[in-house]
Amino acid sequence: MEPARQQPDGSEPPLAPSRRSLRGLDWFVFFVADVQTGFGPFVSVFLTTQKWTQIDIGLILSAAGFVSLIGQIPGGALVDAARSERLVSGIAVAAICLSALGYAAFPVFPMVLSAAIVHALASCVLGPAIAAISLGLVGHAAISERLGRNARFASIGNGLAAAAMGACGYLLSARAVFVVTVILLVPALLSLRVIAAREIDPERAHGAAPAPGANKPPIKARVLLHNRPLLIFAGCLLLFHLANAAMLPLMGSVVTMRSARWATILIAACIVVPQLVVAALSPSIGRRAQIWGRRPLLLIGFAALPIRGILFASVTNPELLVIVQLLDGVTAAVFSVMVPLVIADLTRGTGHFNLGQGIVGTFIGIGASLSATLAGYISDHFGSPSAFAGLGAIALAGLIALWLLMPETRDAPEAR
Repeated sequence: MEPARQQPDGSEPPLAPSRRSLRGLDWFVFFVADVQTGFGPFVSVFLTTQKWTQIDIGLILSAAGFVSLIGQIPGGALVDAARSERLVSGIAVAAICLSALGYAAFPVFPMVLSAAIVHALASCVLGPAIAAISLGLVGHAAISERLGRNARFASIGNGLAAAAMGACGYLLSARAVFVVTVILLVPALLSLRVIAAREIDPERAHGAAPAPGANKPPIKARVLLHNRPLLIFAGCLLLFHLANAAMLPLMGSVVTMRSARWATILIAACIVVPQLVVAALSPSIGRRAQIWGRRPLLLIGFAALPIRGILFASVTNPELLVIVQLLDGVTAAVFSVMVPLVIADLTRGTGHFNLGQGIVGTFIGIGASLSATLAGYISDHFGSPSAFAGLGAIALAGLIALWLLMPETRDAPEAR
């Protein structure tokens, strides 16, 4: 594919990938979501059926979480350094399926620990690689709508896979979930193969300038550490996930105490309902981001969380909590599009789009990893309503910081 040339005003024209490649990306995102679904709560369920202690399960999950945290920045840098995002994505998907095979075939501690670490490392690469393929296919001018479409297919994939794997686990065995994950490797790789490599602009995939500007000296990666809007955005997301990560698990505990009989169904509904909202809203959010700008949508996404915290603290009817979870769907729809989009804005012209994703991912991981401990401490000492209120206050702090400090990035100048 001949590299697209810049317009006289310096703007980039949209690329024109084939319909076949765009459909291939749709289905690749869908099947990747399917593959990743098997590593959610199903891991704990499966290991429990294998007579593992909760301490050992906790060690596995903690190790995977730690590796995922420290692997964000190296994973993004690796994708920036690669010249074939398709190859990186294929290797990552294959590694995840090998990890699932390890769980299913040899559920002993050394194998499961190795499998969890492999899965965490592959996931650190796979997310940035999908965003890079998207940016390389459509260019910055059309990336917001493309990210909205990605979010829709990922949400549908997550929902359907969760239902299918839950049915397999119920009808067959918990081990069957990981067998299904391995089987899904085939359609995922076939979908990836449909994306034409020649249609992925390697410079734009990394957030660099198009070919005519490629003769200028490369921008060093450490310049991102002085990118004030990027660090502000990362800090706001840290506060958001510090408040958000523990909210649904804490609500699950409250529901179980209030209505143990219906707890499983209610929690499942609280997971599925937001996915439906994401599938419905994400494409329109991608379009609105080009019309309204990024800040208004980000403010909506951030504002939903403190409202959710207040409602969780005050609502006592378990069924109404499912309705409150609609707000989580709004937030998820906004973030699934806006987080990579804002990073693409702020790293445009640097050649380090994926490293930027890694930096922001690290901040998100820090917030999420501390959230459960903080919420548990407040809940044990002051009660669950106080815990929800405390998490809501942290979310409000993130909203205020975003409102006061975060600039609009839609027309952010390209790095020179």
